[in-house]
Amino acid sequence: MALNAASHNIPGENTGPATGQPPSVSKETAETLVNASQQDPIGQQAPGRDGGDKDAGKKVKSEKELEKERQKAEKAKKFAEKQAKKQTQTSDQPSKKQEKKQQSKETEVRPQYVEETPAGEKKILKSLDDADRKAYIPGVVESAWYAWWEKQGFFMPEYGQKALDVKDKGAFTIVIPPPNVTGSLHCGHALATSLQDTLIRWYRMKGFTTLYLPGCDHAGIATQTVVENMLRRRENKSRYDLGRQRFVERVQEWKEEYYQNITRVLKRLGASFDWTREAFTMDENLSAAVTECFVRLHDEGYIYRSNRLVNWCVKLNTALSSIEVDNKELEGRTLLDVPGYERKVEFGVITHFCYPIDGEDIKIEVATTRPETMLGDTGIAVHPNDQRYKHLVGKKARHPFVDRLLPIIADEYVDPEFGTGAVKLTPAHDPNDFNLGNKHKLDFVNILNDNGTLNAHTGKFEGQKRFDARYSVVDELTKLGLFVKKESNPMKIPLCSRSKDVVEPVIRPQWWMKMKELAAPAIKAVRDGEIKIKPESAERSYYRWMENVNDWCLSRQLWWGHQIPAYFIEVEGQRGDDSDNSLWITGRTEQEAREKAEKRFPGKKITGLRRDEDVLDTWFSSGLWPFSSLGWPKQTVDFEKLFPTSVLETGWDILFFWVARMIFLSIKLTGQVPFKEVYCHSLIRDSEGRKMSKSLGNVVDPVDIMESISLEKLHAKLLTGNLDPKEVKNATNYQKKAFPQGIPECGADALRFSLVKYTTGGSDINLDIKVIEADRRFCNKVYQATKYVLGKLEPGWRPQKIAKKTGHESLPERWILSKYTITTRDVNQALTDRQFSRAVGLIYSYFYDCLCDVYIENSKAIIQDGTAAERLSAVETLYTVLEGGLTMMAPFMPFLTEELWQRLPRRDGDETKSITIASYPEYDPVMDDRHSEAAYDLILGCSKGVRSLMAEYSIKDEGKAYVQALDATSYETAKAEVQSIRALSGKGVAQIAVLSASQPTPTGCAVFAVSASAAVFLEVKGRVNIDTEITKAQTKMKKAADGATKQRKILDASDFTDRVSEAVKAAEQQKLEDLLVEQRNYERSIEQFERLKLDDLNGVDAKARAS
Repeated sequence: MALNAASHNIPGENTGPATGQPPSVSKETAETLVNASQQDPIGQQAPGRDGGDKDAGKKVKSEKELEKERQKAEKAKKFAEKQAKKQTQTSDQPSKKQEKKQQSKETEVRPQYVEETPAGEKKILKSLDDADRKAYIPGVVESAWYAWWEKQGFFMPEYGQKALDVKDKGAFTIVIPPPNVTGSLHCGHALATSLQDTLIRWYRMKGFTTLYLPGCDHAGIATQTVVENMLRRRENKSRYDLGRQRFVERVQEWKEEYYQNITRVLKRLGASFDWTREAFTMDENLSAAVTECFVRLHDEGYIYRSNRLVNWCVKLNTALSSIEVDNKELEGRTLLDVPGYERKVEFGVITHFCYPIDGEDIKIEVATTRPETMLGDTGIAVHPNDQRYKHLVGKKARHPFVDRLLPIIADEYVDPEFGTGAVKLTPAHDPNDFNLGNKHKLDFVNILNDNGTLNAHTGKFEGQKRFDARYSVVDELTKLGLFVKKESNPMKIPLCSRSKDVVEPVIRPQWWMKMKELAAPAIKAVRDGEIKIKPESAERSYYRWMENVNDWCLSRQLWWGHQIPAYFIEVEGQRGDDSDNSLWITGRTEQEAREKAEKRFPGKKITGLRRDEDVLDTWFSSGLWPFSSLGWPKQTVDFEKLFPTSVLETGWDILFFWVARMIFLSIKLTGQVPFKEVYCHSLIRDSEGRKMSKSLGNVVDPVDIMESISLEKLHAKLLTGNLDPKEVKNATNYQKKAFPQGIPECGADALRFSLVKYTTGGSDINLDIKVIEADRRFCNKVYQATKYVLGKLEPGWRPQKIAKKTGHESLPERWILSKYTITTRDVNQALTDRQFSRAVGLIYSYFYDCLCDVYIENSKAIIQDGTAAERLSAVETLYTVLEGGLTMMAPFMPFLTEELWQRLPRRDGDETKSITIASYPEYDPVMDDRHSEAAYDLILGCSKGVRSLMAEYSIKDEGKAYVQALDATSYETAKAEVQSIRALSGKGVAQIAVLSASQPTPTGCAVFAVSASAAVFLEVKGRVNIDTEITKAQTKMKKAADGATKQRKILDASDFTDRVSEAVKAAEQQKLEDLLVEQRNYERSIEQFERLKLDDLNGVDAKARAS
């Protein structure tokens, strides 16, 4: 058969056993089906020909030839079974020689495929019977199409009849969450791209004006770090050797080269971006947008200059945003490597020491996890109700190393139960102490230079590196008799995500943005439904962060980025403070800034304007992305027609740092929300549930999944990065376990399909390569199904002009057309509701279970042996449901569907160039035929039940079965189609009888509950060991019952309804129902067996009495 699943494995893999539904049929069965089709044909199946044979329809084999083939197949089957049994008896395990041979076969590499189509031209379609196209090969199928799509302009927004007006359906716009220009795209990017492109392609096919806008982020810290390291390695130079202007030019050159890698991967994934509109956060217009935003918000008082605490990275010499800080959990004393230190540094300990009370011979004991910060202490706090220290409140402690008195204050913030109950205060180096310092007007003493050495405020410790001072401070305290003890202590260590240096809270003048007032309308926009955030858990997180938001530190001490358009005003005769907000002015140009300065200080001489050397936080320009990438602050056509954008699809982990900022900046600057919907996808983890991380070596490159990679090359990749040598061994072992044969070529379509299928809107994704391999095999199923249909089309055949019912369709045709239109309706609704996994599941089920495994198989007998009218109708239906299925699948699998769709003949008047711009299928109520569905589902269910029971009880021939219908409609259907049920049940069934609900239930039978409408009984009396079967059935019944109990617990969990999507709920409910049906089947079979056993005993007793 053309669709025998065993013949479609990946090249190089073993061919598996032939399984599928339904089994091959005999000559008598084929005759029965063809005869039945003259009335109302259903379930037709007969031996067919290979789908790639286009001329097969012209040749009709004789009965003698068919019988000969059947006998030959039977002999081959028996021989294969005999050989398999012999092999099993010889050894359960393959020999080492066999194993080595098999591994060699699996790792065999086919010749490199060379695409002959000139770049940008429409793909040259070759015969599906040539070596590269007999089976589905992703690299062959996915070649050439993207360049042609791009050249044809399919991805550009298509406007309506009036120039530059969007189409009647409206506009649908997605701007890419810009990847960092430094980054290699990982599976998280592949997931986001797959979801975004699925939506864009779907809306494009539905007739919307669509734009998927590409671009990248300059990624200030990340990019500068990479280029500085490169300069150091290659030229032994620093950025200071080049100077600011030349360094920025070098970074720009590096960006142009490196970004091509990102572009290549996005195109390889099939993402339908309009590359003519590609944006970069440091492009001329986007830079102008940054300046406009900063100047406008500063003029309105939202941006201000202040001396406050920031996260400081010593190695990078810059402030960091919260998202650039990773908190490392320590359970207790731990020695860590810190950049710039030869020996490991001690963390996870709490040090107790004493301060002497000034003028008295007493001490107060305090504790700290950072002993070096005591050099910046300016106070001590206790709880006002702590009796131990009430007598000390208002007094002062004397610092042992610097000339400084520390006031002892009372504050309810202090926890008297923690530590000693007395808290040392370092307002310039601790966030909590900073607040208390402001509240009680303590001195703020900064003890650190930018490079992490101690400054002049630390006395004799000046010049020491901060963690060297950690030890020397303790030594000096010990000498003075002030050291008490040191204990292991659980704690978190803040690490720079880029440099892995320990982050220091330091106080320094920076630019800040007031957040409370800007956050209010952003919160309102979501509450009022102007923006929908999915899933609900992400919306709750959004409110939680926005309602407790702090002012935003905007400054970064870098060279690569948007230099802050702020100027310090130098007034003749005045010496200004750099942190004084009133001495700073902003301007779109330096001339504008000078004019503002002169207005601020009338009558005074402005001797100079000094521009701030700092750059803005990368998230500042990213926050403008949805509208700056469309042309703002200019009033461009794109900004006017395509803004607000439609959907932001992103990770939940940057909801606060990016999404929230886009919302409040857009509302403030444009008066509109930036997008109407936010969909937060899940985090991708490895197959063991660990977060994918470079530091663990478990990151999977999507290119390796699409194009394949050997295990040896995966190992080699671990050695090219900065992975800790200890982790290399762990990562190597993980790769051996997860990818024992490397990663096979899966292609972009299978990768996209799998990632979208994983997206349930719930928990994180544990990415398993086996899932993607399975979807690659599904691609082959679709490929082979299309080959089969193409092989059944006569040369020159054209489908009817419109896809509609003729009124002459057989029952299976009405069934598949109904399945098709209902699937179309449900997929459209699932995508509307952003139920991505459900949409993929519906398409998979339709194509695999309905089209391939049932209708295509059952159409073969009619196409081969039916009347001309029957053949024509069957082929017409085949075309409709295949072409519609490919079109329905196109947003998910763009390459495969284009490759196959282009080979199908077009309907009259259809001049559509590409499936990319074809019309997406819509629900047709005329095709929706629930009566025919129910009737055919009953037939399929009954035949499945018979086959299942025949297999369960190893009955090979002379099977006697009963179908007991439990309502009048089911009885009439089953009675009318009993020959079809028999045909679909396999050749081992000799007899099937249909019983009504009022007739006695058959005895001596095993039972299969088809549905609430029917049950199937297979006579097993005298053919099985009753006691053995009762024991087996009881074991299986218990397993099903235990499974049902476990499933009920899942469904009844208090948080189940809130944390999963509707699709997941439905799937879990279906699992329960299936288990309950299975349990009931075994219960009824056991009842039958017990009754049969009792009858046998009664029969023995009767014989005994008679004798």
